[in-house]
Amino acid sequence: MGDMNQSVTSDFILVGIFSHSGPHELLFILVIVVFIMGLLGNTILLFLIRIDFHLHTPMYFLLSQLSMFDIGFPLVTIPKMAANFLQEEPSISFGGCAAQIFFLTMMGVAEVVLLALMSYDRYVAVCYPLQYPVLMRRQVCMLMVGASWLAGVLNASIQTSITLNFPYCASRIVDHFFCEVPALLKLSCADTSAYELALSISGVVILVFPMSLIATSYGHVLGAVLRMRSDEARHKAITTCSSHITVVGLFYGAAVFMYMVPGAYHSSHQDNVVSLFYSLVTPTLNPLIYSLRNREVRMALVKVLNRAGLRPK
Repeated sequence: MGDMNQSVTSDFILVGIFSHSGPHELLFILVIVVFIMGLLGNTILLFLIRIDFHLHTPMYFLLSQLSMFDIGFPLVTIPKMAANFLQEEPSISFGGCAAQIFFLTMMGVAEVVLLALMSYDRYVAVCYPLQYPVLMRRQVCMLMVGASWLAGVLNASIQTSITLNFPYCASRIVDHFFCEVPALLKLSCADTSAYELALSISGVVILVFPMSLIATSYGHVLGAVLRMRSDEARHKAITTCSSHITVVGLFYGAAVFMYMVPGAYHSSHQDNVVSLFYSLVTPTLNPLIYSLRNREVRMALVKVLNRAGLRPK
């Protein structure tokens, strides 16, 4: 009981990834700039999808949900990291640590499921274009989004409650710039080996099934594209699908490294770099990938700029 009380009442110390040396201060400024760019990019993309009726399609509805996750990821980690760096007090309360674990785990699993369902959307659009309005009607889209959120909330609730139920009576120093389950388990004074094995198995399951759906969907898409006779139709299909494949590669690549590669094969520093990549860099790149490669998004942006008088008509 004493161990548990100590866990609840004591703060954790986050090591962080930046020191107060010159080069690290420049890197910190760069991270803040990327953070602001990511928030602006995803907010603009959400705004365009909302106001332009040409973007009121199932693909962009699902993309708007992805943008919401891409706003949430950095908001959970970067402001706290910045505050700790500026105040030189790299601590986080037990409740704050629990909140970070819950929201990051929830959004991570939800995005894994959402990206897989987005590949199904592209499969239907390319392989069954005539049935697309029926197969991807609004109710189906809402069900997809609801399923991704539900999967995220269930997984986050289980992982957060179990992780924080362990006694943390040893060191309070988390070798990470935010509270993540693997880094926190290293501080427990109880045997967590069985739970860590369960986490590894669940991580593989959570990643492998969506990856299988993505591979199957794009296998069929590739076959359909190769059979197309129209160069315009082929180019449009390749453009929209390649944007999604790029986003999937960025996110799943980091997830596979963190949760499918055994911890003995990567250091804490590598974990910090990869975590920074999937929690900041990938969310910033996603709106750029979709806006630069998708003509509909570019046209919607041009319309908004014209209305605002920022571009010549």
